[in-house]
Amino acid sequence: MGATGQSQDTIAIDSGLPAKDTRLFLLGCPVDNLTMAETIDLAARAMRTGRRIRQVSLNVAKLVNMRSDPVLQADVVTSDIINADGAGILLAGRCIGMPLKERVAGIDLFHELLKLCAAEGFRPFFLGATAEVLRDATMKALKEFPSLCLAGARDGYFTPDDESALLEEINASGADCLFIGMPTPRKERWLAAYRERLCVPYAMGVGGSFDILAGRVQRAPALLRKTGFEWFYRVLQEPRRMWWRYTRTNFLFAGMLCMGIVKAHRRA
Repeated sequence: MGATGQSQDTIAIDSGLPAKDTRLFLLGCPVDNLTMAETIDLAARAMRTGRRIRQVSLNVAKLVNMRSDPVLQADVVTSDIINADGAGILLAGRCIGMPLKERVAGIDLFHELLKLCAAEGFRPFFLGATAEVLRDATMKALKEFPSLCLAGARDGYFTPDDESALLEEINASGADCLFIGMPTPRKERWLAAYRERLCVPYAMGVGGSFDILAGRVQRAPALLRKTGFEWFYRVLQEPRRMWWRYTRTNFLFAGMLCMGIVKAHRRA
């Protein structure tokens, strides 16, 4: 305890960052053991204070791809908040004796943060997707949350030559939060590369959430999400594109998990 009577962990939370004891190392990757409510609270603190925070959602595919992509790995592990997104991450935690509180799915966090923005007057900036999808996503967001005030929106089809002007546009908008609808690893790389130049307090990649919000892609039914088979629903929707992706990553993840279980038993 310091002179003020606050522990270092309490100071970490008051500063807008997760407490030190919430960060676990799961199969070689840091994960913050946070609930949805705790994550939203940290985001709200960042937006109120102006402290810049970069959030990333960790799923099985990202965890697997980090092993062969050192740039993606660096972009993820240097993020301020790393949430467990995906039933596979929760399963791994239980199997190696590091149970996580709950799944914080990126699409659900995105929705809850839009609700927060509407309630407290924070202004989000949408970046990514096609112009048509972005248009429909913004319309749906404003329809669901009539009091929401967007700081701006820009589709994801821009060139490297456009990026300086784009950064100026985002910063000049006065946005309190930035949602980036780009695929992995592009969104992680973009956030990491421009971290020092972005003046937005809270930034996170939301992947295909704009497509879901716009109604172009359907989420799996609640039962499949709850039982960990949301990935199977994705395969059924887009078999040619998703079959090999999930077959490969699930197979490699199974191997990583087996090795993690063995190591955990040896330590015990």
